[in-house]
Amino acid sequence: MTLFVIAYLAGALTVVSPCILPILPFVFARADQPFLRSTLPILVGLAASFAGVVTLSAVGGAWMVRANELGRHAAVALLAVFAATLISPRAAALLSRPFVALGERLARGVGSGHGTIGGSLLLGVATGFLWTPCAGPVLGLLLTGAALHGANLETSLLLIAYSTGTATALGLALLAGGPIFAAMRRSLGIGERVRQGLGIAILASIVAIASGLDTGPLARLSYASTNGIEQALLDRLGPDAAAANRTRLADDHSAGSASDARTPHRSPLPDQGAAPGLDGAVAWLNSAPLSAEQRRGKVVLVNFWTYSCINCIRTLPYVRAWAEKYKEQGLLVVGVHAPEFAFEKNIDNVRQAVARFGISHPVAIDNDFRIWRAFGNSYWPALYFIDGQGRIRHRQFGEGDTARSEQVIQDLLAEAAGSRAVNGGLVSPAATGAEAAAAPAQARSDETYLGYLKASGFASPEGIAGDQARNYSIPTLRLNRWGLSGNWTVGAEHATLNRSNGSIAYRFSARDLHLVLGPGPAGKPLRFRVTIDGKAPGADHGADIDAEGTGVVSQTGLYQLVRQAGDVRERSFEVQFLDPGAQAYAFTFG
Repeated sequence: MTLFVIAYLAGALTVVSPCILPILPFVFARADQPFLRSTLPILVGLAASFAGVVTLSAVGGAWMVRANELGRHAAVALLAVFAATLISPRAAALLSRPFVALGERLARGVGSGHGTIGGSLLLGVATGFLWTPCAGPVLGLLLTGAALHGANLETSLLLIAYSTGTATALGLALLAGGPIFAAMRRSLGIGERVRQGLGIAILASIVAIASGLDTGPLARLSYASTNGIEQALLDRLGPDAAAANRTRLADDHSAGSASDARTPHRSPLPDQGAAPGLDGAVAWLNSAPLSAEQRRGKVVLVNFWTYSCINCIRTLPYVRAWAEKYKEQGLLVVGVHAPEFAFEKNIDNVRQAVARFGISHPVAIDNDFRIWRAFGNSYWPALYFIDGQGRIRHRQFGEGDTARSEQVIQDLLAEAAGSRAVNGGLVSPAATGAEAAAAPAQARSDETYLGYLKASGFASPEGIAGDQARNYSIPTLRLNRWGLSGNWTVGAEHATLNRSNGSIAYRFSARDLHLVLGPGPAGKPLRFRVTIDGKAPGADHGADIDAEGTGVVSQTGLYQLVRQAGDVRERSFEVQFLDPGAQAYAFTFG
């Protein structure tokens, strides 16, 4: 129930985000009409069509992507007719009769006071096809759940809650602004001007949507971003909120007074319920399957991760250090590898990654997400802290807050031992390469997927052709836009180069740039060359290339290609693959 409330509130917040601007003229076109016959059907149609399209797009594959594009084109044409009937009845008369009839049905009642429920509902459905909200943490969480678990009742209801929140906020805005709008229309001599102004505003919105402004610059306007508010909602109302609000750990974990030593230590961490078992893994690395008997009496740290996730990679140095430092005091660290991409389901790939990252603690391979679902998890990485009685006492979602996490470990170990005599101090691992801590204050670029299911910011003028080979070209790029050059096939998860000398370019601003790459099914090493602002990277090269920018894709995983040595500024990145077959999945930054 809590997640439904969060989804509803996050949807309501979209009315103050810049991505709502292109659809406002469509909704306000009937602000002076009866609410039940005009405004309400528009909002119902918008909410229903948006929820349906997003659910199918998350799970439906390439056919749904193409169908959604056709739906958007049809909606643009339909609303353009509607705008034409508002601006000029004479211009509308020049259009073919079927389109005029449809446009007039949508426009009927504007200026006359006789709205139709069917026309309003159709207008709302068309608007729902066009709406692309700014993707904040809550919508990202809902889409991840849809992709992982498929189309189901919970996914659909959560998306309906999100779109209903937006519809409710728009409805309240219309109820508040309707009387003002009606008074303007009744004013002498301006009724027709208001009608024409609405038509012009709708045409401007159509141009904005068709040119990608709703998913590009508007989505990046930081002054109107609601991401921080959405994250605060998750932090305050999410599954770990109550525990976080009640938990107060002392910074000093040294031995207490003589009276403290005689009293068994009881941690102030709240009891968040029994920890699920670890049944359901398809395989185990570094250990045989761990039974409940083997875990009994131990403090257990469960780390959900996946090996190409940069946030997981930056958390690993601390997880390894904790496993080593506290193993003699009763800490058992268990990694649960839950794949994000298909290649991460390959156990040999995971085994190589475990060796490459120096992981010696047990790792459960959760390819079927059975452990993931048992914990009700939704994040990479996610840390679950379990006491000696098998109860969850703390959760940490996402990277960071490592000092608090280690204090939780120390507190639970002290409780299990019945005293506060725990090895004090905090670890400070010497992380290098991609494992080094991020510089979030300097980053203005966000994770970007290249597969069509989650792709955003694509700028090549040819547009993405899902699962089809196509020649692409790279235009002049704005910040956080990317493009392809050469012959590529863009699939659901990744883009595959069909011929040699193809390139990927990205305009970014961050200290580090990473790209998840693979050599393709053949597994043959593939050569590539990186340039920054058209030159060899020099001192700004990442850990997986040299100063000249040359590197090799030898296995599927995350490659650090840029680490700016000086001041962080906006740069133009390009990687050219000298051999065909390269597969590119996602950019991440730090």
